[in-house]
Amino acid sequence: MTQPPPPPPNQPPQQGGFGPPQDQPPQQPPPPPGYGYPQAPPPPQQPGYGYPGRQPNPYAQPPQPQPPYGQPPNPYGQQPGYGYPGQPTMPLHPQPGQPGGGGRKFGASAVIITAAVVAIALIVGGGIWYSSTSGKNNKADDKKTTADSTPSDNKGGTGGTTSGGKEKVPADTASKVLFQVPMPKVSDTMVTSGSWLTDKVYAKSGAAEVDGYDRATGAKQWTIKLPGPVCQATKNTTTDGRTAIIYEPAMPTKDKPSHGCSQIAALDLNAGTKLWTKTANSGDQPISFENVTVSANTVAVGSTDGGAAFDISTGKVLWSPKVADCYDAGYGGGAKLVAVRRCGTYDSPVLHIQTIDPVSGKVISDYKMAQGIEYASVVSTDPLVVAADVGDSAGDGSGISDFFSIDNKTGALRAHISAPGKQYAGRCDGITRVEYCTELAVGNDRLYVPTEEHDGSGDSYSKTNEIVAFDLATGKQTGQRADAGDGYTVTPLRMDGSNLIAYKSPPYDKGGQIVSIDGSSFKETTLLENPSTETVRDTETSFLPDYAEILFSEGHLYMSAVYADKPSSSSTDDKDLAIAFGTGS
Repeated sequence: MTQPPPPPPNQPPQQGGFGPPQDQPPQQPPPPPGYGYPQAPPPPQQPGYGYPGRQPNPYAQPPQPQPPYGQPPNPYGQQPGYGYPGQPTMPLHPQPGQPGGGGRKFGASAVIITAAVVAIALIVGGGIWYSSTSGKNNKADDKKTTADSTPSDNKGGTGGTTSGGKEKVPADTASKVLFQVPMPKVSDTMVTSGSWLTDKVYAKSGAAEVDGYDRATGAKQWTIKLPGPVCQATKNTTTDGRTAIIYEPAMPTKDKPSHGCSQIAALDLNAGTKLWTKTANSGDQPISFENVTVSANTVAVGSTDGGAAFDISTGKVLWSPKVADCYDAGYGGGAKLVAVRRCGTYDSPVLHIQTIDPVSGKVISDYKMAQGIEYASVVSTDPLVVAADVGDSAGDGSGISDFFSIDNKTGALRAHISAPGKQYAGRCDGITRVEYCTELAVGNDRLYVPTEEHDGSGDSYSKTNEIVAFDLATGKQTGQRADAGDGYTVTPLRMDGSNLIAYKSPPYDKGGQIVSIDGSSFKETTLLENPSTETVRDTETSFLPDYAEILFSEGHLYMSAVYADKPSSSSTDDKDLAIAFGTGS
């Protein structure tokens, strides 16, 4: 599995929003840390704060012969129950002024949610139950949340539609460049994470702003200015185009490279407006949040100081966790709302994976992960799939060695899936960004995972890979496999009904492709193929799946960077913040 980018800051001023990945492709060497640039977490070999040393993964398999084309065997037919021995990984960063000794319990702290002149006291913690602060009249509204922000229609194109999906198959799959968004001018590295599609616009975070563009022409429709850089943005939106971000209250400077990610905002992407901004304090210090998500009509934020939830339309506080010795490290959103709750002591934490009601905060189900698994990422909330690096056995910083399929209603473990880092790609960052998983997809009660690159059948430089499917009820491979083709590497993007939408990174002499993979037959249908000209291909390959945000909808492909960097004196190439491709249909 590939190395993920560093996590966003959890304490100012040491860290800012998440930025460039740690191992860039040759075309884009990573820049040196600068204003707002996140510092890497402590190395695994330095546990600190009372953490024990790394524990081995008892589920790790001994080296086995690799089948042709990277189709690994599935050693896990059984479904282990609770009690996986696990992995102390990287230590928590204690709050400023707090001791970091092992065995210290997480104390509850008073959190004040402020908006205008209204102050609402919340008690931070976590554990077994939530309390609602919004009264009996608070009901879930009719807005549903999509796990991806790519709308599609039911109209048939000249080439028809894919069976099981809504995406059209164009008569001509050859695409052209629709528009390019130039890289903003910055004095040092700045986070530009966040891109969304609505029925009206393609929206993208820029340098301390969010911009909306016409989906077909790239003409700018609106700009939402921010006082500081975006730290993190959820991929989830409501059906009427509302989402949420976390950002800094001021621009970074040399003296203060980070002001903390204390600002929470809801955005209306169709209207191009900021609906509200909230902050939260722990004592008299602002909380720096690590992650944000949207589910139903709720914005949920989490951090080592606890979590909170707001109505996306009004900003009204809905609930906050209320049990001592725990905190909600983060939430996964979309179809359901799932909390990763961390309890216990620094040297002996226990994670709870809880499906919760987004309006009341009531816990619907609870799965207790094995003691020793310190961090987890939410890959999907419905069906519920969680990833973890058990015993730090992935060995590549990807955050994934194992997947856990969990029943949303009962909290029971359905299946355990071993995914050795040497065999499978994909990445998650459960240390600070609970919802941040890429190159994975879940649908049809299956988990779709790409294999790592391996030698192709062409020349000595040819590489390729596959996508394989795991049954979430049994944990076994289904036997389905989608081959990228010689020179291509294929990456899952999202589901389209029962079909899987995937992006194929191109070889040196061709353009990339978007394909629809039938959920039953695994037959591939090409939906889009980009130009193979050198200039276009060079730009496209600067947005590799490991280091970019990729959205596809209705014959349009949008690729964008998650950070902006100051121009390099050694490079004469103009870099783009985003590029859009489209077919003629």
